[in-house]
Amino acid sequence: MTQEPADTVATPQTEGNEESVRATFARLYTDGRAYAQAEVERQKLRAGIAGAGIRNAAILGIVALMLLFAAIVTLLIGLVIALSATIGPLWATLAVFGGAVLIAVLLLLLAKGQISHMLKTIKS
Repeated sequence: MTQEPADTVATPQTEGNEESVRATFARLYTDGRAYAQAEVERQKLRAGIAGAGIRNAAILGIVALMLLFAAIVTLLIGLVIALSATIGPLWATLAVFGGAVLIAVLLLLLAKGQISHMLKTIKS
């Protein structure tokens, strides 16, 4: 039996190029900085991709809301035209306006109730 330690991961072979501890740490430091820089660039790329996706989704959402608003206006105009033959143009306009305001008030009251419920939940 020999007194030399066996070759393991903790005690690699001692033959060949031996690097000083200082050189090993210098190489480790350089590799660490290169890895950190690559990770920073990767995160910048991910943020750019996410930003572009959010921007595109916001644009599409705004266009969809504009089209929805136009559709609601068209519906209200159609209701005025349809009712004007029955009750006259002025009364048709007032009826459609009153109905739209009533629906808007109900939706605002529902929104207020949701906010009140949320605030109660947060406080408790």
